Amino acid sequence: MLSDAQGIPLAVAVSGANMHDSRALKPLIRGIPAVRSRRGPRRRRPAKLRADKAYFSAEHLAWLRERGFVARIARPGIESGERLGRHRWKIERSIAWLFGYRRLTVRYERKGSHFLTFLGLAAALTCYKKLAKLAT
Repeated sequence: MLSDAQGIPLAVAVSGANMHDSRALKPLIRGIPAVRSRRGPRRRRPAKLRADKAYFSAEHLAWLRERGFVARIARPGIESGERLGRHRWKIERSIAWLFGYRRLTVRYERKGSHFLTFLGLAAALTCYKKLAKLAT
């Protein structure tokens, strides 16, 4: 799952249990919808990306740099993950919001596409609830 700074889901994906998390980074980044603004220059994507140490590699950093992202990824064995921990609770909270829906807590579907559909619906409902709360 990829979310913005307030925890609103931007992109969700499902992968196999035996697949490393870093392989899902590129499809998630490509899945971010365009961000529109009413005034000023139009931004297509968020500017910064915060991620766990698992996503640190020269290939990923170069790929993100090409797309205009500033990557905030702690280097394994060199930097502490504590600085990123200040921001990690937002994504953990977003994941908890998604798994608050009963259908997603235990995976009943045999096909990943069905589970992804329910996950997308949960993300849409979460976005709606957050944006409705901001509008009132």
